[in-house]
Amino acid sequence: MRVSVIGGSSVDTATAGVAKELGEILADRGHAVVCGGRGGVMEAVCRGARANDGHTIGILPGDDPGMANECVQTPIVTDINDARNPLVVMNGAAVIAVDGGSGTLSELGHALTHGKPVAGLDTHRIDGVDGIEHVDTPAEAVDYVEASV
Repeated sequence: MRVSVIGGSSVDTATAGVAKELGEILADRGHAVVCGGRGGVMEAVCRGARANDGHTIGILPGDDPGMANECVQTPIVTDINDARNPLVVMNGAAVIAVDGGSGTLSELGHALTHGKPVAGLDTHRIDGVDGIEHVDTPAEAVDYVEASV
């Protein structure tokens, strides 16, 4: 299945390591990665997926496919900037959030609105909002979305 991975565009080394491990696990289990196609979590998850022969899809904010990180195999240009966030979410059967700022928060909202299963790794905790399964490891995140689809 396709799994949308959302998260910070600028992350520390530890968070990048978590995202890379997530990409490796997704690829090992035969899943394609959908992401925003740029840096941070997006680049790290793609790097992990490609290291294990997984397929990566990047839904880009601009009109230049060359702006995708080097590990995106299928760049999709939109030329709609952050309005692409729903497209990132809608192109996966499930969503895994790693860290993230306001863009990730937007994508979480779209995922919940559209009833997507969502696993969160050190991401937003929103009081009064159900639907995000907070987990501790990349393997637990993948287990959750696999069991929920």
